Amino acid sequence: MSDSPTGRTVVLDVWCDLSCPDCRTSLDDVRALRERYGDRLDVRLRHFPLEKNKHSFAAAQAAEEAADQGSGEEFTERLLDRVEELRERGEPVLLATALELGLDAEEFDTALIDGRHILMVDADQAEGKAIGVTGTPTYVIGGERLDGGVSQEGLRARIEEIADRLLAG
Repeated sequence: MSDSPTGRTVVLDVWCDLSCPDCRTSLDDVRALRERYGDRLDVRLRHFPLEKNKHSFAAAQAAEEAADQGSGEEFTERLLDRVEELRERGEPVLLATALELGLDAEEFDTALIDGRHILMVDADQAEGKAIGVTGTPTYVIGGERLDGGVSQEGLRARIEEIADRLLAG
């Protein structure tokens, strides 16, 4: 149940590449938004792996496996904190992160080999492209797309302005 006076929940889609330094930077804004709005703001990670980032597709699939194992958000945040290491070392970082969280690393390895989560990642990416996402992070709230790939300056304030308006209305 939402604690909003109107009973509303606002959805914030965050289009992200888990090997993108800008997405790691955006994590502070996402945490602050979660803190401010609690259950009134449904923050949804949407995968938008950039082809230029070698390990981005594997990272997105690993995040889906972590979600299946009950630690999607925690895995995603830890992985974003290790962007440079992921970019350097690749899949071993995904497995190490899973182990640190007490997840089944063997199942992670199998999921990366059998590609069981690739359709979800592909669907997110296709939807992102369809709505005009070209870089990461990109936010979508209340039908408005806000591109943080060029600059994140002022984006959190803009998201708060839109969320406040939607929650009040």
